[in-house]
Amino acid sequence: MESKMIRNRDIIVTGLQPWDIEIGSNCRNIAMELSRHNRVLYVNRALDRISALRQRQDAKTQTRLNSLKGITNDLQQVADNLWTLDPRTMLESINWMPVASIFDRLNLINNKRLAKQINQAVQRLEFNTPLLFIDNDFFRGYYLPELLKGVSQTIYYIRDNLTCLPYFKKHGQRLEPQLMQRVSMVAANSAWLANYAAKHNPSSFDIGQGCDLSWLRVPPAARPMDIAQLEGPVIGYVGALLSARLDIALLEEIATRKPEWNFVLVGPEDDNFKNSRLHQLPNVLFTGNKPFDALPAYINSFDVCINPQSINPMTIGNYPRKIDEYLALGKPVVATATAAMEMFAPYVYLCGDAAGYIHRIATALQEPLDRDREERRKAFALSHTWENSVAEMGRQFENVIQPKKATYAGK
Repeated sequence: MESKMIRNRDIIVTGLQPWDIEIGSNCRNIAMELSRHNRVLYVNRALDRISALRQRQDAKTQTRLNSLKGITNDLQQVADNLWTLDPRTMLESINWMPVASIFDRLNLINNKRLAKQINQAVQRLEFNTPLLFIDNDFFRGYYLPELLKGVSQTIYYIRDNLTCLPYFKKHGQRLEPQLMQRVSMVAANSAWLANYAAKHNPSSFDIGQGCDLSWLRVPPAARPMDIAQLEGPVIGYVGALLSARLDIALLEEIATRKPEWNFVLVGPEDDNFKNSRLHQLPNVLFTGNKPFDALPAYINSFDVCINPQSINPMTIGNYPRKIDEYLALGKPVVATATAAMEMFAPYVYLCGDAAGYIHRIATALQEPLDRDREERRKAFALSHTWENSVAEMGRQFENVIQPKKATYAGK
């Protein structure tokens, strides 16, 4: 893969996530990996008028306002070969616009304002025929391939099925496919999203997902105090307890049918979880939110880790990063079967309903001690690095543009 990595290019990275978001930011991590071999300009999300008013006291908003007012530099170098840009422009808040033609006209104005700022930064950095990388932003990135000077190719990166959400659905279901059709290539972080993108652009590829699992490599501590006295098998989940992503009814049925098992749920709850029947079940323990560095001890204390995912348009294509976290500690895992989970099948027990979960958890609990199997799980999870993901993107990108180079050379 090394020889196919994108190298010696000038790259513009723009999308939904500002540089300020460090933990779990795909866009930031991809930009950092690209900057190892290229010069990269990371464009922070420009302020829109409503956000500037409603979130005026937010630290990220203040950063953008300070740049807009000229108090701070809009262009800053944050690492070798890597710069961030806080665009000195205010975009109009237009998503409420019901008429598509009027929305498109206003969106073009927003894109022109943003493109002007990027073009000025590119000129100051002396970028030459830059590659444009758009992270899942089919609104502010829609016209950029044509508006940015000298852009040679464009990669659209999709990591979430955003068009199923109310905010993005109104105009996104129309614009995202159109943008996909116009770019050089679509890179997706799951098989489901790659298949969805391929309907609009045949040069669409699953490049996998990078995961920073270094925080799990420390020797795990003893069983945490709040679960130390539990007797019997411990079945656990670590992460935000959100009803949009997790199947509460499934958890209630499993816990009700298997009272001899302990179910430990670690993480902050939304209102649906707080009001669920799970809180009345004696074998279900909610620990609440825990510090990041405490999580490995919980995972290591579980006999079986679970991911009772709810199947809906938002979750069906998601890369299950949580599974990598479980496997990185060698734990047996039972998870809901999805297209994105197929790549984990050799290392994870997959199922689709409560009966399947009960059967698979029982099977996992009977696993004999097998250090080789644990090491295979760990090795598989630890192979999902940003280096490998970006290298796969580079390999597919070179394959896409190579025929075009050959055609041009033939002329």
